Amino acid sequence: MSTIAPWRAVQRQNFTNWKELFTYLQLPESCRSEVLTHSHFPLNLPRRLAEKIVKGTLDDPILRQFLPSIQEQASSSHFFKDPVGDQTSRKAPKLLHKYHGRALLLSTSACAMHCRYCFRQHFEYETKEKQFHKELEVISADPTLSEIILSGGDPLSLSNADLKALIEALADISHVKLLRFHTRFPIGIPERIDDEFLTILSQSRLQTVFIIHCNHARELDEEIFSALKKIQTLRIPILCQTVLLKDVNDTTSALRELCENLIYRGIIPYYLHQLDKVQGAMHFEVPEAEGLALVQQLSDLLPGYAVPRYVKELPQQASKVAIS
Repeated sequence: MSTIAPWRAVQRQNFTNWKELFTYLQLPESCRSEVLTHSHFPLNLPRRLAEKIVKGTLDDPILRQFLPSIQEQASSSHFFKDPVGDQTSRKAPKLLHKYHGRALLLSTSACAMHCRYCFRQHFEYETKEKQFHKELEVISADPTLSEIILSGGDPLSLSNADLKALIEALADISHVKLLRFHTRFPIGIPERIDDEFLTILSQSRLQTVFIIHCNHARELDEEIFSALKKIQTLRIPILCQTVLLKDVNDTTSALRELCENLIYRGIIPYYLHQLDKVQGAMHFEVPEAEGLALVQQLSDLLPGYAVPRYVKELPQQASKVAIS
């Protein structure tokens, strides 16, 4: 009989029912009117993050990122289901090719958590076929592709066996040199960085780059840093992407604390993303002028390597667009 991986057992403890989360957080009955009780994008919150939420209030920077809100029902002609042009850049069902030299492999639709501002919350994933034959064929036939980005969903949602098979298949393509992970998994379930996964990384010929997604310093803890340190020990650089979110991290103090916490552990603040204009996320938008002011204030307080680049992603552009 096969046994479930310890990290899978942890994942099964995620909050997926808002009423259970309300009880756990001791939220008053009056707050229920603020919850979007039926959504195409259901609640999915790791218990580790829930334990860090201040009880009895909706005004918590972690809770705001995950609790479905009635504000998601607001609509605008400037917000779209596919705000970054993923569909038009599809070269195979699970392969996106936007930028020169690199392509993004949608390794899974599953994720460790559901962030309410996720730009792929309306994305139509290819879920029938679990293999990547067509995607690997496209990558193999294009010698300009030197880097493959594993995204999703979250690539760490895959089992170690599936990840090993995929990484080995990519490593068999001679012109692929770099493997990049985009993941939020360690922030909610650091147990995912297990010995078997570390062995897979250490045995690959591909140079790996690990990019985590974290928006607030309170999301972090010592167990998370300890798990990430195991990856750094393999000489794999770790960078962090952050999304600028209203009432979550749109203050100098919040961003400074996050950047300092990261850099003290050797994790480079990589991008500060302007919100992708995805349908349902209008209430998270921070005006670009305010974002610029925040980045300037960070530049006055932190060394250059600790200040993330302020960028946005626009369809049909050759790269991320710097906001200046």
